[in-house]
Amino acid sequence: MAFSAMHVSAQQQTTPQVCYELFVRAFADSNGDGIGDLNGITAKLDYLKDLGVDALWLTPVSPSPSYHKYDVVDYYGIDPECGTLDDYKRLIAEAHARGIKIIYDLVINHTSSKHPWFKDAAQGKNAAYRDYYVWLPPATIDSLGIAIREQTPDTWELNPWRWVKEGEEEKYYGLFSGNMPDLNYDNPAVRQEVYKIGRFWLQEVGVDGFRLDAAKHLYPDWEAPKCHAFWIEFRKEMEAVNPEVFIVGEVYTTAEKIAPYFQGLMANFDMDLHTYLEELLVSGHDTGLVTLLKHNFALFAAANPDFVNATLLSNHDQNRIGSALKGDPAMLKEAANLLLTLPGLPFLYYGEELGMLGAKPDEHIREPFLWGGQDALQTTWITKNNLSTEQTVAPLTVQMQDKNSLYHHYKTLIALRRSQPALVQVLRPNLEPVTTQPELLAFMRPHATGDLLVVNNVNSQPQVFTLASENLAFKKVVFASAKMNKAGKGKWTLPPYSMLILKR
Repeated sequence: MAFSAMHVSAQQQTTPQVCYELFVRAFADSNGDGIGDLNGITAKLDYLKDLGVDALWLTPVSPSPSYHKYDVVDYYGIDPECGTLDDYKRLIAEAHARGIKIIYDLVINHTSSKHPWFKDAAQGKNAAYRDYYVWLPPATIDSLGIAIREQTPDTWELNPWRWVKEGEEEKYYGLFSGNMPDLNYDNPAVRQEVYKIGRFWLQEVGVDGFRLDAAKHLYPDWEAPKCHAFWIEFRKEMEAVNPEVFIVGEVYTTAEKIAPYFQGLMANFDMDLHTYLEELLVSGHDTGLVTLLKHNFALFAAANPDFVNATLLSNHDQNRIGSALKGDPAMLKEAANLLLTLPGLPFLYYGEELGMLGAKPDEHIREPFLWGGQDALQTTWITKNNLSTEQTVAPLTVQMQDKNSLYHHYKTLIALRRSQPALVQVLRPNLEPVTTQPELLAFMRPHATGDLLVVNNVNSQPQVFTLASENLAFKKVVFASAKMNKAGKGKWTLPPYSMLILKR
């Protein structure tokens, strides 16, 4: 796929710099019912602006029978517990006034089984919407060898074929559950419905882009080329409405399999990096992250030279980094150091800047944001916090008063990132390795305005970093996350879990 200079230029200008994921139900409540809502988010936009983010990814808010709303009943509506369509439009207007983009979570791999399309389709083979979903006779499923699938990181479901009523002539495909029947993208009518939905949210509501749920599962793995082709078509349709639309995909697989998706999806989440960073900090040793990233970047660039690698420490489906690192403040600061200085477009999960805790089941990684003070009980959504409480994690009101808090560390790092062109470069990632001991992760971020050399001590013990002879000109300290001691010419002693950034 060719990318014109004009297209690349527009993407360079409109790609966000720091994004923030909000699990809407758990962020901020505006009406006292204990459930986070759209107006609650609007009321907290100044906080988010002050933190330094410029794009918000909101989890689904369309009508749905589930608390998480990843099974949609009406693609054009807002669930009453979240607010109204006018509330959403007001949120967008207020966000735009602060230079913040809104990314809509578009769930089009499947619908709810309560969606009118599926309720009709379930009536029988001659139903008007039957072909909106995937149906096969049990004998055909068995003959094709597709009755059982392999587990994948994004779903452990092994038996995706379901009965509406046991013993009927056909089963339907519901990869994630029987309540989430998959749409049939071989049906042109389904594609046109999806494009109509996308146009509505871009044109009528005014969102700036989409996070695409389960983007690799529109087709089974053996038909992946069809999936790649669909997203090229989808992007073309959306750019016809808004040439600056931002699209990020959830493609949870290996880099080799992610790469072709960049032909259509301008951004994809780097789940390999998420796993690697957690393991690196737990082990205290680097086993070749920069080499891995450069290898992956080459794969992505072959599909689209202006790919966007979306990076993260955790999200609404993963154990929180706070729990993975056992709430250790120094390790959590180092995790932030890595996320915000490595190449890519970083996504913060709400409350990550506080060190919120969370481990499966999912409800415990989606607990209420810890505002503290007068807002302490603002959001309880289903149950009170179980893992992240004011006894286990300092709430925002406390951390704001502590200049050494994780919150202030995130705020400082985001401002640093924005101040350094070498760090904020997202397209055509600038990254070169710097050889050192495995307890350190060092790399170069070259840039025409000045190269930066970034050194991270990912270990629990102090480490001496020695500049190679060709790098002795890096003398100016741009940033130090802790007090650094010179250990001699071109030598620095880095405390545990600390970062040093040098410039020529």
